[in-house]
Amino acid sequence: MPTANVYFAFSLTVFAGLATGIGSLMALASKKFNPKFLAGSLGFSAGVMIYVSFVEIFLKARLALSAHFGSKIGYLYTTLAFFGGIAVIALIDKMIPAYENPHEISNITKLEDGISNKEKKLMRMGIFSALAIAIHNFPEGLATFMGALTNPKLGISIAVAIAIHNIPEGIAVSAPIYYACKSRKKAFWFSFLSGFAEPVGAILGYFILKSIFNEITFGLIFAGVAGIMVYISLDELLPTAEEYGEHHIAIGGLIGGMILMAASLFLFA
Repeated sequence: MPTANVYFAFSLTVFAGLATGIGSLMALASKKFNPKFLAGSLGFSAGVMIYVSFVEIFLKARLALSAHFGSKIGYLYTTLAFFGGIAVIALIDKMIPAYENPHEISNITKLEDGISNKEKKLMRMGIFSALAIAIHNFPEGLATFMGALTNPKLGISIAVAIAIHNIPEGIAVSAPIYYACKSRKKAFWFSFLSGFAEPVGAILGYFILKSIFNEITFGLIFAGVAGIMVYISLDELLPTAEEYGEHHIAIGGLIGGMILMAASLFLFA
């Protein structure tokens, strides 16, 4: 793996992970933000990730494994790795209790309207949300890193999609902490640092895999990454988009993301 490619892939992962800070700033700058815009952005992000997972990432994984194992067995291993990626991220999601899981909590506007419990409970919710986000971001960091390492243009698309996805996570962390301690600085840093799990996931993935990286490991990991991205889109992005906005806005964003990704893959093929 050329060093320049590794640095570029890592920098994209840092960018995607630290987008939680953008969400934090949105929550702290004003009590009111545009939920329709956020819903459309999340739908757009889901469209990018779903389209690129099935059309580009899964296909490349299948080609790599088929070149080594043959067409039928290669397809089988690609499919198993795809659902293996879904199983891994679903297990991580299941291990986090619903209350602490940032993707399961109520609409953050409830906090803004003053519908909240005692300060201790809010602080606990914010801290556990930060930990939950860190756990979720670990495989996302690996997904961004692997995509960028294989194809820089593909990596940029994945990084932007995951960065958009991380914005509401930043809101989920910073809002309850701010309402608990009234410290914008503390709320921002908790949110900002929770995104560091993504570059950490990239670093660990690189050092673990670089000694065994070949056509087989590439195909299996890439197929698993596709599964992770599809799960994130269906379980996190789209439900959150509909929670913040209208159904048709979320679906419109989804289709727009797919169209843009399709155009990008066609133009830069």
